[in-house]
Amino acid sequence: MAELLSTTYTRADEAFDCLQTAIVKGELAPGEKIGELELCSRFNLTRGPLREALGRLESRGLLVRRPHAGVKVVSVSASELMELYRIREVMEGLAARQAAERMTDQEIADLQATLDTHERMIDEAQGQAYYQAEGDYDFHHRIATGSRNTKLAQMLLGDLYYMVRMYRYRLSTSTGRPQRALGEHRRIVEAIAQRDGELAEFLMKRHINAARQNIERKIEEGELTI
Repeated sequence: MAELLSTTYTRADEAFDCLQTAIVKGELAPGEKIGELELCSRFNLTRGPLREALGRLESRGLLVRRPHAGVKVVSVSASELMELYRIREVMEGLAARQAAERMTDQEIADLQATLDTHERMIDEAQGQAYYQAEGDYDFHHRIATGSRNTKLAQMLLGDLYYMVRMYRYRLSTSTGRPQRALGEHRRIVEAIAQRDGELAEFLMKRHINAARQNIERKIEEGELTI
């Protein structure tokens, strides 16, 4: 019975997944004010499950509630986003180094298979986007958990993780960026498979640095509004 309950997918779960995906993909934009009636109509949701979903999204830091101002999708300034990426560069570099030392061979094989799935998804999107679902389907999530560093994983997979996912997808839509990002992911996994922690750390830091530079370029050219 416990197993059955743990696998039950409720209407609130459905509403949560629907809204979180909309936030990550920018269908609900950073800073956008949202109302229950509009969301019910727009996403074909009912009030009870919607309210539970909104509470969960707020606890994840994806929504903010202000007195007399209602609920808005979280947003950050350009400088704050740059700071987040600099933090990621250091922390995920360490995670990649430790993943090379601690992931099992099976976990590495599973990660390589996940990237094969990502490649098919990019092909289906005609190379225009690189969307990764959260958890085990997310390359960066797998590296963080594979590091076996509980404190590091908690920091990377807390509010920072959900905040960054909002912008990762929007930035993956640059021409050629999905294929480049996938290639960078594959080289990181190759280093992990070779148990070369120093190389894995270097490649991960370079990967995130490239993403940060892509953000800066998009902001400067007016392609991305923060």
